[in-house]
Amino acid sequence: MDNAPQIAEYVVDIFEDKKGNLWFGTMGKGVAHYDGNMLTYISTKDGLCGNTVVSIAEDQEGNIWFGTHNGASKYNGEIFTNYGSEKGLSGLGCNILIDRSGDIWAGTNAGLFRFNGSFFSAFNIPNPVIENPSYSWEAGKVWSLMEDKDGNLWFGRDGYGACKFDGTTFTHFTKKNGLWSNNVNNIIEDRQGNIWFTSLPSSEPEEIKEGGICRYDGDSFIRFPKIEGLNKNSYYSIYENQIGNIWIGAANSGVYRYDGKIFTLFRHTDRMDLTWSMSVQSILEDSNGTLWFGFSGGLFRLNDSVIVNVTQEGPWN
Repeated sequence: MDNAPQIAEYVVDIFEDKKGNLWFGTMGKGVAHYDGNMLTYISTKDGLCGNTVVSIAEDQEGNIWFGTHNGASKYNGEIFTNYGSEKGLSGLGCNILIDRSGDIWAGTNAGLFRFNGSFFSAFNIPNPVIENPSYSWEAGKVWSLMEDKDGNLWFGRDGYGACKFDGTTFTHFTKKNGLWSNNVNNIIEDRQGNIWFTSLPSSEPEEIKEGGICRYDGDSFIRFPKIEGLNKNSYYSIYENQIGNIWIGAANSGVYRYDGKIFTLFRHTDRMDLTWSMSVQSILEDSNGTLWFGFSGGLFRLNDSVIVNVTQEGPWN
């Protein structure tokens, strides 16, 4: 299927809804939807507010939310309701989190926003004091939003590290505490309750080759300085699958599987012409146990121990 068209050049988010449908957020092609039989695309022509879809979530009513570079869209399967600057939501790169109480949060280049059912309003995060501040993309950008098992919200920010919000108080984590850099683009919680952070190098006001993966156990930060690609790298993605393995996409190195003891590196795909940079934007394990990867280059899945390309024609299973 080398000649079959790719899902998209960049698959930047992968999501499975409660019905088992797969959704693939793309750069420039809207969202691709696979229902188990057919692949279809939804774009601005259909009512989506933007064709770069960086985040996908499902609310308690079963609506699918898409975060784009042009606001957010709520989709009930038939109708789109769009939220942009006129509804209080501004900034590129809209990442959506729907917490356990049903509150909808959005993080963008312009900061953090909360939805009240009708419109979004800015939710101010205090800034920690940082000596010699620097950032990767835009200072204050909210790269990532995560709710832990205790109901705390975590926000990964550009230039300001990470912060935990317990509903009342913000607790900041920066390089002083043990982060590789203050540009935190991903946060996950593993089944042991550890918090993992991926942080990026700085580009402004000058280039600083820092950043990396670290794990926080509630007391201290653990780094992995001897593992190739897990520090001073340009981009990371991170995901925990159902059996507790941590999967890490490390640009220019490959994809790591960490079982709690050993890092196993997958250096290759079956289409290295597409994935020469080995940069992974998104990872998801679906309810059937299939692991999906959105590479810079296209959509891939893990077949046994081989990472194989999935085009618009499949293979889907």
